[in-house]
Amino acid sequence: MSETWTIGRLLEWTADYLADHDADSPRLDAEILLAEARGCKRIDLYAAFTEVADEKVRVAFRELVRRRAEGTPVAYLVGHREFYSLKFRVTPAVLIPRPETELLVVRLLELAGERPPGDQITIADVGTGSGVIAVCAAKHLPAARITAVDISEPALAVAESNARDHKVADRIDFLQSDLLDAVDTDRRFDLIISNPPYVTSEEMQTLAATVKDHEPQVALVAGTAGTEVIERLVPQAAERLHPGGHLLIEISPMLEQAAQRLIDGEERLQRGPIIKDMAGHARVVQARRTM
Repeated sequence: MSETWTIGRLLEWTADYLADHDADSPRLDAEILLAEARGCKRIDLYAAFTEVADEKVRVAFRELVRRRAEGTPVAYLVGHREFYSLKFRVTPAVLIPRPETELLVVRLLELAGERPPGDQITIADVGTGSGVIAVCAAKHLPAARITAVDISEPALAVAESNARDHKVADRIDFLQSDLLDAVDTDRRFDLIISNPPYVTSEEMQTLAATVKDHEPQVALVAGTAGTEVIERLVPQAAERLHPGGHLLIEISPMLEQAAQRLIDGEERLQRGPIIKDMAGHARVVQARRTM
């Protein structure tokens, strides 16, 4: 007698299967993939545990699970990822947004909140990737004008689609640029925000296969030291910030001291406190232009 594949049974079996294939969150992965195969929200699965999955759903789900077991990240399989309570499109052209990057958005909004209500604010999102920072800023700051730059044209296409999805494309200027190189030299900003490449070449070889083999290395690897991109960005930001403007850069905890030294070496910038993540690790360096 053949086994009846209910929603609950599919989830149970798949979670065990993905755990055997080294998935970090096998149950969550199974739920997201089954919701995708069924064309429903993940929460809807809980009311359907005893429902028998039809053949079409099982076939679609089986293919997604196969690719996940081979190492493809879930976000690329379903084509989206949640960030700061918003849904964003993602493709292999962009990094998958991480929760740590939400610290940049939180601090950005805090700094913007210190300004007079309705005061226009200019923001540069350097290395925008999927556009999560730029879009979140535009959604929460109606008076903001944002310039989002990335060296990758395919990444910019993803970012622009996200801006359109969230109806903020009219307030974000997208520009292909290596850091701020292609931005008009007379442009100045109140805030410059960046989640730049900061993984070292050596560290890249130790990362999980889901990252190393699938996410774009141009958005991850900075070089042998890990600070190569930050080293270029700091003086550019010092030049392009209005006096009193702020620079926020996401870093690896291992680069805390090196990143702070780079900021201390720029006389136009005054370093602020390091922002730490929930685990107590250094995640964001910040500085203010003083002159």
